[in-house]
Amino acid sequence: MNPPSRYLVTSALPYANGPLHIGHLAGAYLPADAFVRYLRLSAKDVVYICGSDEHGAAITIRALREDTTPQAIVEKYHKMISEAFEHMGISFDIYHRTSAKIHHETSQDFFQKLYDNGSFIEKENDQFFDAEAGQFLADRYIIGTCPKCGHDEAYGDQCENCGSTLSPTELIKPKSTISGSTPILKKTKHWYLPLEQHEDWLRSFISEGLLDGEQHHYPDEWKKHVVGQCKSWLDAGLQPRAITRDLDWGVDVPQQIDGAKGKKLYVWMDAPIGYVSATKQWAKDHGKNWEEYWKDDDTALVHFIGKDNIVFHCLIFPVILKQYGSFNLPINVPANQFVNLEGRKVSTSKGWAVWINDYLKDFPNRQDELRYYSFKIMPEQRDSDFTWKGYQEAVNNELVNNLGNFIHRVLVLTNKYYNGVVPVFDESISINAPQESGLPTWHDSELLDLFDKLHDLRSYLKSFDFRSALKTLMEVSSIGNQMLQLNEPWKHEKTDPDTVKVVMNLGLQYVTAISVVLDIFMPFSSKKLRSMLSLAPIQEKGEFVDIMDALSEGKHLIQAGHKINKAQHLFSRIDDGDIAAQISKLKATEGAKEENEVAEGDMKPTASFDDFSKLDLRTGTIISAEKVEKTDKLLKILVDLGFETRTVVSGIAETYDPEELKGQEIVMIANLAPRKIRGVVSKGMILLAEDGNGKLGFVSAPKGWAKGEVVR
Repeated sequence: MNPPSRYLVTSALPYANGPLHIGHLAGAYLPADAFVRYLRLSAKDVVYICGSDEHGAAITIRALREDTTPQAIVEKYHKMISEAFEHMGISFDIYHRTSAKIHHETSQDFFQKLYDNGSFIEKENDQFFDAEAGQFLADRYIIGTCPKCGHDEAYGDQCENCGSTLSPTELIKPKSTISGSTPILKKTKHWYLPLEQHEDWLRSFISEGLLDGEQHHYPDEWKKHVVGQCKSWLDAGLQPRAITRDLDWGVDVPQQIDGAKGKKLYVWMDAPIGYVSATKQWAKDHGKNWEEYWKDDDTALVHFIGKDNIVFHCLIFPVILKQYGSFNLPINVPANQFVNLEGRKVSTSKGWAVWINDYLKDFPNRQDELRYYSFKIMPEQRDSDFTWKGYQEAVNNELVNNLGNFIHRVLVLTNKYYNGVVPVFDESISINAPQESGLPTWHDSELLDLFDKLHDLRSYLKSFDFRSALKTLMEVSSIGNQMLQLNEPWKHEKTDPDTVKVVMNLGLQYVTAISVVLDIFMPFSSKKLRSMLSLAPIQEKGEFVDIMDALSEGKHLIQAGHKINKAQHLFSRIDDGDIAAQISKLKATEGAKEENEVAEGDMKPTASFDDFSKLDLRTGTIISAEKVEKTDKLLKILVDLGFETRTVVSGIAETYDPEELKGQEIVMIANLAPRKIRGVVSKGMILLAEDGNGKLGFVSAPKGWAKGEVVR
């Protein structure tokens, strides 16, 4: 496999039904932005594509809630989202939208081509229908209990608690989000993508990186949870997936096809095609050939997404592209996991979120501080946690005291000792070894060490390890601070000015290198620092390559005699009051949401006594517990009911350590139909209570009760 000559990079299209929050930013947009900036700094041909996903039931649900039209919703949130991205420095080459004419035409072309190729099957099936509203219900119009984890607000296509992909008929106690009534099943016809027909090549593609018998990518370069989730789906057996819906909002199925009237494309059919239509629009705007970026073998396609979108980008969309023919498939899908907030899952419905637009208002001109902390806690391999105290400590201790302090001291001393002119120094002076020893001078050795550090940083970026790359950048700054502390130029400038010139020149070389690399993570600070150095702003036209070439050849990055500008503080401290205000705001927002929910009587539908009497509730004791393989949230729990031992799968692994559960007394539903979850047959459900802060606790009988007692 030869290195690609160009890259097409995409970030998941955000739904235009609400504002962006910190989880979105760290999940699919900051990592892609850093990767793209790195590629540009490496003189690569790259196009970065994204846009608003303006179709699907999520849009119409929001319109119903706000008593307005879907068009008004997408206009409102497309503007809000695109402005948030712009202000946060996300450097898309184009931020498009799926309501555009070119997108509708491109999506319909895909459907028509696959239809003509015989890639679909037609099926008449039972679909949920809201008799009160008089309409079929798309997946997101149905809510119920997740059969995998028991979350009682799962959607008909996905549980946002455990991330499982679902079908509406799998939900327990489904209800319509339009009327709140229980939907009925009614016959309707749709087109399906028979995924099961593609299992063999998909398995080879995921497990071995092979496509049509040739090495397409190396699976060990993909994240384990990405490969693991895909293999789990393949091992369970793929099923036909409907790619049309009965809706009045979205992309029309081509009307020349028999039976197309009233049918729209499923949002997960048209949304990823948005990458293609956006590329077409970008190419049209810039006089480029869009096909070079989608169909040329020398182009690498990389999708940045959250873990809830893995299956769509790694299995379903590749099938669509391959069935159309001639399109590239992704060489990597570096999906991130989720960011929690103050120890709890982000909940937009409860107001438990940090909205990007609000952050920008509350912390003006501090975009890079949020970018930095988001990279620092980026959920690359597992879920991470955003805390306001953690944010404050990262800014004050790492950006201000480390990075900002080093840069400020170097620039201040340069202005103080040399009137801002980069000093000429005697290259024969060596701090560590005599020149006649034949060893490199101290200055040269330190530049070689800088080269090695930047080489490591580059390697991390290539492998999508942005946390390690950022850590390496901060290590460069730490080395610079240590160099100043050890040599104390402020003490020796009068007694040993020649040695001080060596130290200060080296410090300026480090600062110049930082000004280039900083563009990847904190572009606003890079621009400010370049101005202080009186250097041109980074254009992202191979500057990383330039500094690496210079360092490898023993050349300097900023030349003696160059005059810099006055020093300014690159970062400033975050006060305790600012953090306290954010925490109070967060809790107050959530509290208001909860009060409104209670005031509106947002409880589950009334159940009859007969409904309750069907449940067989029993006391029990946990014998043992262990994690379910390849999952983050599931525990396999063995329960002693007195009269028999039961295996139960419960989504509490992030709250309870398996070892601490032995001997825990519980109450469980003992007569639920057995259900296979991740290869484990679960025979029941353990009851738990959840307080207002999201903390879970076991429901148990009074102490000393026998196992297997009936709870009435």
